[in-house]
Amino acid sequence: MLKRNMGNVDRLVRIAVGVGLLAIVFVGPQTPLGYIGIVPLLTGIIGFCPAYCPLGLSTCRVPRQ
Repeated sequence: MLKRNMGNVDRLVRIAVGVGLLAIVFVGPQTPLGYIGIVPLLTGIIGFCPAYCPLGLSTCRVPRQ
């Protein structure tokens, strides 16, 4: 299973960017380049970014012990 490596703010921003990019497919210039928005939308929904793994990044809060 994929371990979550994105915090809530990161996820919210990605979802907003993804929806915005997908919107240009249907509204505005109506270009198919807007389908790129699927990537940030899905990573925001799932909470896992594959690009963070090789870089060792995580925007999740560390659980307090």
